Formats: sequence, C-alpha cells, structure tokens
Amino acid sequence: MQEIIQDDLYNYPKYYDLVFGSDWGAELAFLQAVFAKHGSGKFRRLFEPGCGTGRLMYRLAQAGFEVAGNDLAEPAVEYCNDRLEKHGFPRTAVVGDMCDFTVADFKGKKKFDAAFNMINTFRHLPSEDHARRHLECVSKALRKGGLYALGLHLTPTRGEPMDEESWHARRGNLTVLSRLWTVEHNRRKRIERVRMSFDVYTPTRTFRLVNCADFRIYTARQMADLLSSVPSLEVLETYDFAYNIDRPVKIGPETEDVVYVLRKK
Repeated sequence: MQEIIQDDLYNYPKYYDLVFGSDWGAELAFLQAVFAKHGSGKFRRLFEPGCGTGRLMYRLAQAGFEVAGNDLAEPAVEYCNDRLEKHGFPRTAVVGDMCDFTVADFKGKKKFDAAFNMINTFRHLPSEDHARRHLECVSKALRKGGLYALGLHLTPTRGEPMDEESWHARRGNLTVLSRLWTVEHNRRKRIERVRMSFDVYTPTRTFRLVNCADFRIYTARQMADLLSSVPSLEVLETYDFAYNIDRPVKIGPETEDVVYVLRKK
C-alpha cells in the first residue's frame, strides 16, 4: 500500500523544485529578452517576490545579475539560500510577505531594475487588497523604467478552463510525477480550489504527497481593472507561456496563460 502524506508541498522544496524547475531555460531566456526589448538603461538588480526555491534566482546570478527574493515558506527560502551559497553567491532570499516589503529588507537602499513572478504565485494572494498591496510594493521597489514580468493563469470567459495538469520530472535517481486538478471553481467568490499530488520515487522509498490550495480567480477584465488601480505601473506587452519574445499575444475571452510585462512610470 502506497504511503500517503498530507502536508504543504512547500515543506518539501527538493521535490517542488524538481517539478517546477524543469522549464527554467525558456523562462531565463525570456526574461533576458524582456529586459533587452522593453527595458531602458542597464538591468542588474533583480527581485523575485514569492521566490520559493529560487529556481531562477541562482541561474540569473550565474548570468551576472544581482538577485534577491522573499517568500513566506521558510523551508523553501532556506533551500534557495543554500543553493545560492553552494554556487558562490550571497544568501539574498528572506522570509517575508510579498504584500509587505521594502528595498531595505534586502540590506540595501538601491532600487531594483526588474522583478519577476512567473508561475502563478500571484494568485495565492487571497483578496483584491492583497493583490493591490503587492503591486504597490513592487512598484515602490523598482526604479523608474523598471520592469515587472508577472505570469498567471486567467479564467476564460468563453469555453471551459483547463481543470487538470500533470508533469513528470527526473533528476538522477529521483523521479516525481505531479498532478494538479480543480475540485471547486466558484466565480462568484473568485476562488479556485485545487489539489496537487507528488508521486515521489527514490531508490529506497516510494510515497505520495498531497496538498490542497486556493487560488484567486481573475478574468481578463478583472485583471485589467486591478492593474489600472495601480497607476504607477503600466502594461507594456503581454505574452503567453510559449515565452516567444517576438510573438506577443492579445488577450481575449479564451486566453488562459499570460505574462504581463509591466513598467514603473
């Protein structure tokens, strides 16, 4: 009988990082292309709110950027800092709230050139007020002309939203099969409740991690209204999760995967 563990998946950063770190190459190239295409001045200091395990942070550090991040999950932040240190970089991730931070939290007064949040972490914020405070914090932390790449899943208003995803990732003798599925989709309350499982296979043990989480729902209109409520940020362009810098997308009623490129005015 398979061992089943009910726990927060963020308490298992090694497995979480393996599952969600597999597309890092495309994301890294895309971010650098965004800085080159939409940025002004030199981009050096980068910030990741809700950084988790820092799967992109240390690779951006290897590419020559100064990186910092914050997250509420202490095990993930420790994993992130350990990996930064292992590769010769300072421990620049802190345990902190992505709705309540300042540049001073990161041992410096210099604002960031860009921020990024690529895989839907934004939708963990439970209310409009939390989301607005997050965007305002990011805006205050960016220099004038700084960019914020914000990726999330929108709820389409035409057609049915995708309600199940699965991934497979392997590193050495470790294999993780991940599945995410929607158990409740309440548009009135703007809550999508999902369950996620990790089937973990090691040479000595096989088990399943199971977790439940809530995501806030955003239609294209709701997201546009939110962004317009933070006048210090403007939408420059939108892309999908193909991360093709030469093929921006126009958001429509069937759009789901979007990366907003925002600029600090």
